[in-house]
Amino acid sequence: MAIVTFVDETTAGDRSDGWGLEIAEERLTVGELIRRRVFQEVAEYNARTPRVFQGLVQPQDAERVLNGYALKTPRRIGPEAQTELALRAFAGNGFLVLVGDRQVTGADEEVELALGTEITFLKLVPLVGG
Repeated sequence: MAIVTFVDETTAGDRSDGWGLEIAEERLTVGELIRRRVFQEVAEYNARTPRVFQGLVQPQDAERVLNGYALKTPRRIGPEAQTELALRAFAGNGFLVLVGDRQVTGADEEVELALGTEITFLKLVPLVGG
């Protein structure tokens, strides 16, 4: 069993401290890694229901705020719907995934998860006016 570290970065140079998730398998698809990450984020949010959701992608009926996404009406978030949003964002180049220093491009691509693997989610920020 290995602990994989998830780190978020933006093209503006912002980088999160990262957080770890235990993964029993030695190989997983990128889609499954995204699913597990999102399920963990949603479970933590639903357990506390804070004012701001800090996750990979913006939930439906939420607006972007400084440290995440504020839901217009406080509610539980569905992990399946949030996973679908994340997978669509990945397929539509809303963010890139780097495993170690290698970019992976497809949700079906399998990656090896060695001890201490860092997975970076590079969130692409749209250009203003373009």
